[in-house]
Amino acid sequence: QVQLVESGGGLVQAGDSLRLSCTASSNTLSTYGMGWFRQAPGKDRTFVAAITRSGDYIYYADSVKGRFTISRDNAKNTMYLQMNRLKSEDTAAYYCAARVSQLSLSSLLQYDYYYNFWGQGAQVTVSS
Repeated sequence: QVQLVESGGGLVQAGDSLRLSCTASSNTLSTYGMGWFRQAPGKDRTFVAAITRSGDYIYYADSVKGRFTISRDNAKNTMYLQMNRLKSEDTAAYYCAARVSQLSLSSLLQYDYYYNFWGQGAQVTVSS
């Protein structure tokens, strides 16, 4: 069973930056498609960003394009979400997810049902 551990959440002011990290329990993260999702209280879980195993394809939600950057360091078994110019509407619990043995279209990484494993969540709160 793959374990994903998240870190980097916190309380910041609007316009500030945060970087979330997601580390896998094994040294095989290079074989996983990875993604980030978020959920605010009373709202549905929504897609934020995703990256294929080799990083050749990257996807972003329109609401974060130009502000957030997804990346991965396979040697460190870690995926990152750099969040810049944060807004109050970015406040949510952020979840990393892994798709083990991705054999289908990379575009499926934009959908939560496609993933096998999830992190515990990291709270991001942006105040104005």
